[in-house]
Amino acid sequence: MSGQDGQTPGRRRPRAEGLLGRAAQPTAPRPQRERQEAPTAVRRAALVVAVEALALTVLAFVLLVLTLTGSPDSVGRALAEVVYVGLGAGLLAAAAVGLWRVSGWARGPVIVLQILLGLLGYNAAFEAQQPLLGLPVLALVATELWLLATPEARLAFFER
Repeated sequence: MSGQDGQTPGRRRPRAEGLLGRAAQPTAPRPQRERQEAPTAVRRAALVVAVEALALTVLAFVLLVLTLTGSPDSVGRALAEVVYVGLGAGLLAAAAVGLWRVSGWARGPVIVLQILLGLLGYNAAFEAQQPLLGLPVLALVATELWLLATPEARLAFFER
């Protein structure tokens, strides 16, 4: 027979239980969630984002080498630029994995970074007169935004 607190009648509760309460019982394990297969457009979008992340990683490394071997006007600004490009590469790499897994959080940062990369590509192609640098960036951005705007990609993220 047990008392109203779940213990046998002759046994005293430890003082810590009286002050702090009894330890929580382990919860039931979570049910396994069905893994949704990513549509073709989302997988291709993830690959494009991975290519962009790789290109930004190479760019960050090149900027770091140029900063260390050259004589920039401001070493602090040059290193900050390396850090910003590296952070962008890391975010794009994480977003590529998120897109491959059809994670809802991944689409927003990818779209924002595509807009920023599009502005940089436009600036490089037309303002700085470097079309060999800017036009491939613009092509990747347009491809990525188109892939994420396809009906199958939108439905994949809507069902999440």
